[in-house]
Amino acid sequence: MKSERAAHFEPHIQGLRAIAVLLVVVYHIWPGRLTGGYVGVDVFFVISGFLITGQLAREIDASGRVRLGTFWAKRARRLLPAAILVLMVSALLCLALMPISSLPLNVREILASTFYVENWSLVASSTDYLAGAHESIAQHYWSLSVEEQFYLVWPLLLILAAWLAIRFVRRSRSGAGEPGRRRAGMVSMIAAVTAATFVLSGVLTDLIGPPSYFTTYTRMWEFGVGGLVALLPVLRPRSRWLSAVVGWAGVVLVVGAGLVFDNATPFPGWVAAIPVLGTALAIAARRADAWWLPGRVLAIAPARWIGDISYSLYLWHWPLIIVAPFVPGWPLQWWNRVILLVAAVLLAWATKRWVEDPWRGWRLLTNARARRTAVASLALMAVSAIAVGGLWLVRDPQYRAEASELAAVRSDPPPCFGAASAIAPCDASALADTIIPSWGFAGADEPDHPECLTQLNDATLRTCTFGSTDPAAPRVALVGDSHAYQYLDAMIGLAESNGWSLTTYLKGACPWNAGPLAEGGTFGAACTAYQERLADALGGGEPFDAILTAAFATTEYRFAEGGPTVLPRDAGPAADGYAEAWSAAGAPIIAIRDNPHFAEDPNKCLRSTGSAEACGSPVADAVTDPDPIAVAAGALGPAVTLIDLTTTYCPGGECLPVVNGANVYRDADHLTTTWVSTMAPILEAAVREAIGG
Repeated sequence: MKSERAAHFEPHIQGLRAIAVLLVVVYHIWPGRLTGGYVGVDVFFVISGFLITGQLAREIDASGRVRLGTFWAKRARRLLPAAILVLMVSALLCLALMPISSLPLNVREILASTFYVENWSLVASSTDYLAGAHESIAQHYWSLSVEEQFYLVWPLLLILAAWLAIRFVRRSRSGAGEPGRRRAGMVSMIAAVTAATFVLSGVLTDLIGPPSYFTTYTRMWEFGVGGLVALLPVLRPRSRWLSAVVGWAGVVLVVGAGLVFDNATPFPGWVAAIPVLGTALAIAARRADAWWLPGRVLAIAPARWIGDISYSLYLWHWPLIIVAPFVPGWPLQWWNRVILLVAAVLLAWATKRWVEDPWRGWRLLTNARARRTAVASLALMAVSAIAVGGLWLVRDPQYRAEASELAAVRSDPPPCFGAASAIAPCDASALADTIIPSWGFAGADEPDHPECLTQLNDATLRTCTFGSTDPAAPRVALVGDSHAYQYLDAMIGLAESNGWSLTTYLKGACPWNAGPLAEGGTFGAACTAYQERLADALGGGEPFDAILTAAFATTEYRFAEGGPTVLPRDAGPAADGYAEAWSAAGAPIIAIRDNPHFAEDPNKCLRSTGSAEACGSPVADAVTDPDPIAVAAGALGPAVTLIDLTTTYCPGGECLPVVNGANVYRDADHLTTTWVSTMAPILEAAVREAIGG
């Protein structure tokens, strides 16, 4: 007699799993080559909905109930051992290789992943997955958390649906016996949940943007679509030709979404229906009696093999990607990326063979009641939590020491530290070997008010106020993108010490400019809407006494002039947009020429060499020239004060990551708060002059 797995095993689904995991892995390793590869996760969700719903429905049909303990125990034996293994290895990698600045983030998210609530941890931190700015070593566990929450809730919903059908649907009305009524009840419940959560997904994606990416209730409909395919045989094509058309159309929809979607696509939203529908079509086209049918092609041995290791491959690939840049002497060239892919595949194969399969078939657990599996699962989670606790205990003293050092340096900086040489000539020779913050802590040296920065796909005009509440106090504004946000803490300190009232208007990757960005999709639309609201706010009220602004100077900011236009080194349209926006504000403007930026985080180089000179970059590579901010300031003349520290960043024509002992960068282009604190006297003098004292 065949086992349930053998009787209901469908080989072509392994091929779909292979497509799904390769979409995700290639997207993460080569993000610019497969811009929509994140849809692979949606493929996994539909497959899970199909398989789990079919399994539960067969049990309900046969017995009218579900052995919940047995069901959850099977899921735990299947998924938990490999997941916990990778989390424990990830904790060790954090200890050995990751910078100390990543400690709070990684500890929090490894712990959240251990207990399958990582998706809600990312929601709580307002993470924008498609922006790629929040990259903990366990971030990819968000999808596993969603799946586990589905496994917890779904059987309860189906049991409830079957009970309601038997309790309230009379046989004379339905024309069916108990099995038929149960099946009809389950289909009705799944259809209702699927429709409701699909609408919720679309609405929330439009309203709140990035956080909707991770929530369980915006993803539940994807599992529901798979469940409907499992319970409605009418959805499965009968003829060979129809099966071919349906199946290949499904594959094209999935792969096409992976190729066409990008980080500006409002996702999951309404457009997620494309890869979800594609997966459903490919699952339904199960016929395999001809070599050209998708059911046969997807079931070829290589595809099945990748599908078999897909779970472990998904687990392993992301920690390798996150850790690789911190391996000394490991550049991320194309061959390094290939090695990462090969390493992930080998680790996945080994995990499948020596962890996944043995645990799933371990007689000590399978021949006992579910209680024993529950105890083993809790033990594994406890071990992972202990490992994370150990990571924290080992590295927390260093983290606290670094934080204390920064606080001391900011309150009482050594002579000639940081930007002091731009204020008055001084001797910095005593700081030749100083790097504060250290390369490992620079990433944590950022402003303390992330709630004041509107994220990429969000159009909300957020305002924060600091300093004096006296109506007569000078009114100062800080306006711009993330390169203006980096001055926030210094400006807060100046506002409090000088009695200014400080108001902020800050949005990531969206400069204060009257010209619309030529970027399409949600990001471009959000920035355009934000700019319009900002213009109304600044132009509709009492003018500020002074406005400080900055923006990332890069050719990636493309402005529309009668339509999308790429302007590689032409700062004119962007500069005109700045000048127009500033003039409409009716206030004295203090514009900061953008700081130099590097191809990658210079702290990685500092770790390997310890030398600022060895990690420098020529001015021509690091400085955007002409900078539209500087061009606009020159065009408006005395109405704008320009702060230009290029010669301080780049003495002798070489832009340095450490200047007079101060570590300048927390990533490839954003400044550390410690460095900016040394610029405070320059900012203060400019604001005082603008407000007249």
